[in-house]
Amino acid sequence: MSVARLVSAFQLCPGGCVFGTRAPRDPAPSLHSRAFNLLLGLLPYKRQLASAEAVQAHVQKLALRPASFEPTGLGRDVEATLTKMGGWPVYYTAPSSGHEGCNYVMFLHGGGFINEIVPAHWRFIGQMTRKARISCVVPIYPLAPRATAKDVVPATGELLRMLLEDAGDAKVTVVGNSAGAGLALAACQWLRDRGHRQPARLVLISPAADASVSRPEQVAIAKRDPIQDIPGIVEAGRLYAGELDIGHPFVSPLNGTFRFLAPMTIFAGTRDLLYPDSVDLAERARAVGVPVELHLLRDQPHNYALMPTPEGRRARAMILRAVT
Repeated sequence: MSVARLVSAFQLCPGGCVFGTRAPRDPAPSLHSRAFNLLLGLLPYKRQLASAEAVQAHVQKLALRPASFEPTGLGRDVEATLTKMGGWPVYYTAPSSGHEGCNYVMFLHGGGFINEIVPAHWRFIGQMTRKARISCVVPIYPLAPRATAKDVVPATGELLRMLLEDAGDAKVTVVGNSAGAGLALAACQWLRDRGHRQPARLVLISPAADASVSRPEQVAIAKRDPIQDIPGIVEAGRLYAGELDIGHPFVSPLNGTFRFLAPMTIFAGTRDLLYPDSVDLAERARAVGVPVELHLLRDQPHNYALMPTPEGRRARAMILRAVT
């Protein structure tokens, strides 16, 4: 089924749809959510992605003063341990009372492959660790243009392979948001292609699945997106691609294959210019037998599942159930 037909089907569910399940209609966007969209539009995020030049200036600034990746905001009753794996800093979080018998989450943060993990990510990691009583594994992967997809995807796949091996019978879920969700998908394709087993589930929050951002309908969606803009996303994708083509599955995993991948739970909103890729991803994966839940909500922005809104809280509650 084409993206256009799926989007048309979505429009018959005014508050949002969960494709692949029989779900009740969601309510209209909350007042809190609508106000938060207005607030996001006043912040500098979109200006930083308004042009290739803006992205280049941002990357140069970060090269001179790299952002900290240390845990901030994990909250109470959570411990974090730093180790090195494959030359990368990797944090392990666990409940302070101990992690014997815990399940695992590998969390891959967003940021367009040019921005470091931020406190909002750590707060979510802390919430998962504390409420679901799991251990989170958080690779601090190197950023573009210093590191590119050619190296980052296989290294992430290898870290995931080692985690799956070490976890034994414990459940391993991969959770990623935005660029991290795209990296999670590419890493699982890498695992599959080398004959390694898959995690129990992929939880993909507003996945960056196609770095070309080339769908005609995305031009119109970009005008309503309070956070992102097409020129900046394309430039960040170019930096991350390095010597690879922008369409290579390491960079744009939507162009990869989906047979035998882990079951997926995807969160997307229609104020996110990337959401058509989530719809397409769900359809392509389901077509080859991969179980998929797509939670597509009207008028929700990029990464709505991590935001302090009623819709975000409901999404996080679903994620906690998925990783437990």
